[in-house]
Amino acid sequence: MINILFIHQSAELYGSDRTLLLLLTKLDKSRFHPVVVLPETGPLQAELEKQNIKVVIAPVLKLYRKMFTIKNIALFLKQVRSALKTLKELDKTYHFDIIYSNTLAVLLGMIYAKKSGKKHLWHVHEIIVHPRLIAQTFPKLLKKYANTVVCNSNATRQNLVARIPDLAGKTVVIHNGLSPRKKEFIKVDKSQLGFRERDIIITLIGRISRLKGHKLLLEMYINHLANKENIKLLFIGSPVPGQEYYLEEIEQLIHTHHLGDDVKILPFTKELDAFFEVSDIIVVPSTEAESFGLVALEAMLSHKPVIGSNHGGLTEIIADNETGFLVTPNDSKALAKAIQKLTENEKLRMEFGEKGYQRAVSEFSEERYLNQFETLFERMR
Repeated sequence: MINILFIHQSAELYGSDRTLLLLLTKLDKSRFHPVVVLPETGPLQAELEKQNIKVVIAPVLKLYRKMFTIKNIALFLKQVRSALKTLKELDKTYHFDIIYSNTLAVLLGMIYAKKSGKKHLWHVHEIIVHPRLIAQTFPKLLKKYANTVVCNSNATRQNLVARIPDLAGKTVVIHNGLSPRKKEFIKVDKSQLGFRERDIIITLIGRISRLKGHKLLLEMYINHLANKENIKLLFIGSPVPGQEYYLEEIEQLIHTHHLGDDVKILPFTKELDAFFEVSDIIVVPSTEAESFGLVALEAMLSHKPVIGSNHGGLTEIIADNETGFLVTPNDSKALAKAIQKLTENEKLRMEFGEKGYQRAVSEFSEERYLNQFETLFERMR
């Protein structure tokens, strides 16, 4: 039995949370025993505990912009002592073989692995370009404190190796994987969203934040989309706590341009199947490079065409002009052109959706994802 301590930065159910949930729930429990540390309670904790996976709530030593004040540094040092004490007690019981840090945001795994001499796997889900100091610091930490670095895309790996070429020898790419969505779910009618059945719904699913492209999509809709009388926008997601102003800015744009009947915003929900089903086109107009782009993969598994920004991990998921379109990042005119091609051609939407499904099943399967990790865990032991 290989005992693995998993440390993760949140208890929500967005991209990196869901990929971790899949790995933990599907892991072969006859060979691997997981214990999970999360910084707070939340839906991820609830889902893990349903699977009888032990979850411990403790500081995970998250790196954040405002931590470099005297008060916050003192708090961080206090959390270091508390967290290390917690892990030491857990280690006495479970005798961990591997420490797994999920995302660059958590530093606890790095510190405990160094202190205890354990093997450390750091799973990177981010492409960090700025602030420059942070972008330069993390590759150095990975080189010094990780035995193995797993990247969720070639784009993520390239961002690290370009900064420190020596990382190439310890870095592997494991693309996220998913299984086709469940067949039974409570369906949503377009009328329930305040739209008409003949309306074409363009959906953006993701955290309302600076980089997901909500304002870019709204700008496109307001200024560049011709013949939009039956084209509607649906946003599904919530802002990061403390960054509600992003949502307020979007709501103000909708109000200013009298788009209340044309653009709907729903808070995040883990039950997304019904919303993929009711959507006609999924867009991922990220203004900065996504390290992967899980929503694009989920859309393809739902037989939906996808339009994404032509950078980062999205370029490895979407086959341009085959399963959707890749458009110039931050170019609202290019985004409008791609959307119009699909809104005006139902046959093309169906064709892209079917090819997308086939690509998702063959290239990004749940089985491949799990097998690669299980093989890696065995090798690291």
